[in-house]
Amino acid sequence: MPESIAQLRSAFRGELIQATDDAYDTARKLYNAMIDKRPKLIAGCVDVADVMAAVRYGRENGMLTAIRGGGHNGGGLGICDGGLVIDLSRMKGVRVDPAARTARVAPGCVWGDVDHATHPFGLAVPSGFISTTGVAGLTLGGGIGYLTRRYGLTIDNLLAVDMILADGRFVTANTNENADLFWAVRGGGGNFGVVTSFEFRLHPVSTVQFGPTFWPLEQAAEVLRSYRKFMLTAPEEVNGFFAFLVIPPAPMFPEHLHRKTVCGIVWCGTGTVAETEKATIPLRSIGTPLLDAISPAPFPVVQSTFDSLYPPGLQWYWRADNFTELSDAAIAKHVEHGSKLPTMFSTMHLYPVNGAAQRVGKNETAYSFREALFAEVIVGVDPYPANSQTITDWCKGYYDALHPYSAGGAYVNFMMEEGQERVQACFRDNYGRLAAIKKKYDPTNFFRVNQNIHPAT
Repeated sequence: MPESIAQLRSAFRGELIQATDDAYDTARKLYNAMIDKRPKLIAGCVDVADVMAAVRYGRENGMLTAIRGGGHNGGGLGICDGGLVIDLSRMKGVRVDPAARTARVAPGCVWGDVDHATHPFGLAVPSGFISTTGVAGLTLGGGIGYLTRRYGLTIDNLLAVDMILADGRFVTANTNENADLFWAVRGGGGNFGVVTSFEFRLHPVSTVQFGPTFWPLEQAAEVLRSYRKFMLTAPEEVNGFFAFLVIPPAPMFPEHLHRKTVCGIVWCGTGTVAETEKATIPLRSIGTPLLDAISPAPFPVVQSTFDSLYPPGLQWYWRADNFTELSDAAIAKHVEHGSKLPTMFSTMHLYPVNGAAQRVGKNETAYSFREALFAEVIVGVDPYPANSQTITDWCKGYYDALHPYSAGGAYVNFMMEEGQERVQACFRDNYGRLAAIKKKYDPTNFFRVNQNIHPAT
């Protein structure tokens, strides 16, 4: 028989929120305000027992079920209409073992929580670019960030997970235990269960060399041509993503550059000041920069630099692709579309994903695009709903122009709901193996509010 909400309450220590509750509208809000969904029930879990109870309730009642960690998903896939949301945001906590250089992280943490816990020990987990991003979502999709070239993707530093499966079982997955499941969660997203604990390898990262070099738009093609060559041979201690952006009116930037559309590279070097200067000066000397400002900064400061620019509640539309090369024709399309940013918050980033990330084979984890040099993300962003169509149209047009030059698939964390063909393109040859593992651990596709992998037939 289906389980009643009263039965769930008796086995649940967290908060159960329904549409009639005062907390409902706040609890269902998404990071991306362009998406509005109304679940039937939000189960705010506080421990693993709550997660087990919520999974059982969703399964026994045949409910569409979404899993929400940090809530940062661009496509709004941490919530669903008319179903159950298993909300993990109350499950916080980071335990650092400085001797072993490992950290245990609860699924409701964001990366700022992790940085706060690891930085006093001079350690860090390779993660993303914004500290408000959820640990769970970023990790399960792969994890591209400032430290990718030096220390690999976040999943390359994942040692183990604890999970609740669709049948309610608690399991641990690592290279020795449920190794097939561990392979799948390293890039396969939330398709296989609810992760209730992550164990990460830590690296010595404390103060880094951080800052932007900005150029006028008319120099964008020259900078991009130099950038593609530079990133092929740059020391792995150097990371720098290319961007088209509007300089925000923030105190860190000279007032005469405020609201100016430019191209630029945002640098993060894990070497010394002298090493970073020597390695980056050849590219920073190209053309005539408008601003060149690299200086030492604590890694948590770097991770949180863009938090205030992108708070929850903005309108977002994302598109993305991976690139194994950046041809002159592709550069011309980038300049054409990147020069026409529709709003101050909209941008295009090219993230370098070579170096350490390429020392893992394309079939060693579910994340497939190990030969890619750049991960591109195009985002139309604005506070005002009235501009949602404008930013969407610009983003789609930019993507359509560049996609023919791409490797054919994207980093799944940068995707909206784009259909099954697109999901398969992101996993490529790994999709069949993922589908077989999905059949083993989730044969009814209970966990399907995600970039979904269908169980093998």
